Amino acid sequence: MEETLQGLTIAVPESRQLDLFAGMLEERGARTLRCPLVTIRDTPDQAVVLHWLERFIQQPPDWLILLTGEGLYRLLSCAERNGRLEAFREALARTRTLTRGPKPGRALRSIDLRADVVAESPTSAGVIRTLAQLDLAGRRVAVQLYGQEPNVPLVQALEQAGVAGVDTVAPYIYVQDTDDPRVLELIRQLADGGVHAIAFTSKAQVDRLFAVAQAADQAGQLRQALAGVLVASVGPVVADTLRAYGVNSDLQPERSYFMKPLVRELMLARAEGRLKPA
Repeated sequence: MEETLQGLTIAVPESRQLDLFAGMLEERGARTLRCPLVTIRDTPDQAVVLHWLERFIQQPPDWLILLTGEGLYRLLSCAERNGRLEAFREALARTRTLTRGPKPGRALRSIDLRADVVAESPTSAGVIRTLAQLDLAGRRVAVQLYGQEPNVPLVQALEQAGVAGVDTVAPYIYVQDTDDPRVLELIRQLADGGVHAIAFTSKAQVDRLFAVAQAADQAGQLRQALAGVLVASVGPVVADTLRAYGVNSDLQPERSYFMKPLVRELMLARAEGRLKPA
């Protein structure tokens, strides 16, 4: 394989698919700086998730809004552990679904289902704009949340649309995957100029990085350090999160928000001279 990233050091804060993502970069000649910032776990209170599944099965809602593929996979796993997988799938097949971005759609296809509506952009704002085009008055809507975030704007938009009820579920949580001193060391390495790029694959990674920096009174130094490297985002949610912290994303895939397209964008940046060894 052509080593198009030869001579570059790329920071990789991914956790769940760290070896896969870092391996794709290393196969192309890059040196990776691995610093997994967060990992995903089932929400501790599985009884709450199971009760939500039972409500869904017994009386399927009119609409299900899926914000992440991870969320649906976790719901399917919970249903399988409790002997309710087929019943849940049957209920899903009777429910109209709206997905935010390609990953929830991929999760649906894993059980031979398809999204009825795809948000116009893979963000909560995109979901809200898409919902405004639907007649939801009197409809019952279920929402699979991103992590533990209550997504108040989305719930408020549904209530303003006159839905009969909103039933939310948060099937997973993010927890730290590297201790704070190691994260601070990553910030130091970014600031020292030995890193050429950092590739974020989730909003939670950005939040954790800035939470550690802010706790150590180093948020300013982190912003300055990120201004000196190429910042890559897997998609618009990550880019929006970076922007909220005052950091610009230098590149992201145009349509398919996955790791392989992100690697291709990094290779293109190298070919165009936007990413090169110091």
